[in-house]
Order: sequence, then C-alpha cells, then structure tokens
Amino acid sequence: MIISASRRTDIPALYPEWFMNRLREKTVMVPNPYNRKKISSIRLSPDTVDCIVFWTKNPEPLMPYLKEIDKMGYRYYFQMTITDYEDDLEPEVPCMEDSIATFLLLSEIIGPERIDWRFDPILLSEKYSLSYHEERFDTMCQWLHKATKRCIISFIDAYREARYPELELEEIEAVAGRLSKIAQKYKLPLYTCAEKTNLSRYGISHGACIDKERIKNIIGYKLDVKKDTGQRPQCGCIQSLDIGMYDTCINGCKYCYATGTKDSVRKKYEQHDPLSPLLTGHPRGDEVIVEKKLSSNMDYQISLFDLPEMSLDF
Repeated sequence: MIISASRRTDIPALYPEWFMNRLREKTVMVPNPYNRKKISSIRLSPDTVDCIVFWTKNPEPLMPYLKEIDKMGYRYYFQMTITDYEDDLEPEVPCMEDSIATFLLLSEIIGPERIDWRFDPILLSEKYSLSYHEERFDTMCQWLHKATKRCIISFIDAYREARYPELELEEIEAVAGRLSKIAQKYKLPLYTCAEKTNLSRYGISHGACIDKERIKNIIGYKLDVKKDTGQRPQCGCIQSLDIGMYDTCINGCKYCYATGTKDSVRKKYEQHDPLSPLLTGHPRGDEVIVEKKLSSNMDYQISLFDLPEMSLDF
C-alpha cells in the first residue's frame, strides 16, 4: 500500500513526532472523515507500506527523523509547496526565502528525484497579478531547478464558500504561457495537478502527484495498483491510503479546502497527543474500530521485458 501523509493536513510540519510514533508502533488509527465513530486501524510495516508520500509546506520539523525512517526500511518522497504568497494568504507558512533554503537542504539529503516542487494553487488578484507571479516564479526557478525533477502547478478551485474566484480559461492560458516560458528557460518540466484544461501546447503535461512510474523508480519494483477513484476525475494519482484528518492544519492558508473555521481547527489541534493512535484526541470508546487488512502492492507478474537477456551462443 501507499501511504499519503497527507492531503488533509500538514503532517511533516505539525505532527512529526506523532507520525514517528505511529511508525515505531507500526499502527495508526484513521477516522472516517464523515463519521468519527467509524475508525480504521491500520498496520504499518516496511513489508506492507510500499511508499510514503509526504505533502507539506514545511518539511523541516520532520527532517531530523529521516535517518530513522531510512533505518526502519520505509521508502518515501516529498511533495513540497512553495508559493509566492505573503502573510495575508499564508499567515503561518515560512516565507519564500526560508522555504527555498529548506527545499535545497532536503534535496541535498534525499536527492532531487525524491522531492517535487508544487507551485499551487495559483490565484489572481489585484496584489497577486500575473506579472507578480511571473517575477516570483522566475526567482524560484532560478534557485530550485537543479534541486528537483519537476514542478507541479494547479489553479484555485472554488471549495465551500469560495473566497477567491476560479480563473477564467483565458486567465489560465495566460498564466500557463508565462510560467511555461520561464520553466523552459531553466529546463524544468511543468505538470498540472487535476486540471481539466489541456495545456500541452504550452509544454505542460497532465501530472500524477502519486505517480506509479515514479514510485517504481524509488522502490525498485512494479506496483499492481489502479487509479485512485476517490479523487477528482482529472486526478492521475494511483490509489493510496491517507492517514491525515481534516480541520487539523493551523497553517491558516485562506484558500485551503481541508479546513473549516479557525476555532474548529484550533480546538482539534489542542486535542493532539503525540502518543495517541489518532492524529487528534483519543478513542472515546463508542467507536466501531475495524482493522484493515492491507498488503504490499508489489506486482509479481513478470513480463518478457523483465527477463534477463539470454545468450544464444551454442
């Protein structure tokens, strides 16, 4: 199985100690996002976890544990978001300069093939204009193009009561054209994340953040796993199991789809116990806990292309 840690919250930045305790104890509990009384108990071990995908805006708190994760035998890579927004949109996220420095250090430790740079979501406003994005994106590409193998972009989506409007097609194409020219200058491949619009004419491909081929290259074997039908139709990711919880990220990003009110997030964050099997709070005793029987997705079928070369000498 592939563990996603996490689309729902920033585990590396906010809950690294809890995450390490879950690996050490080889178990984690994940409540149903829509019914807290239904909990999945999941056994974790390097034999069953094919790969861990970390999603974060600040991996620094988790970085001191990477050697221990390596020694345990887990394989992983990072999706790290660095945008050009300021405190009005991302009040608790490190500034661009600090994020770039952390990205470069992490890339040096684990290698550029195991860390993606996410420049998303892209929104337009009077302050964050097209020229603003263009200038900042060029600066970031200049620093990051040798520290990663690709950059993933996406555009703002209208979740719940949207604070920021979705971009019109003309705006998406204008942004794509400008960013593509910059990325090409630095020979940095650009991909989109779950976008309907085909931007191939700008040299931008549809991407998969949890990518089957990418993971095969990291872990050293093929996976027998299908597309994740639980994501948006345009998402190219393969199946994974998310161990995060909604409404637990205190980064405070104004465009976030995974959090509700500031008070609800703070309340759940204050209930966090690094020793609990749950990300926030403890089991109350009225839940239905079901142990999930999960296993590795290793593909045991051998194709002709996997066979070693045979000598025809007699």
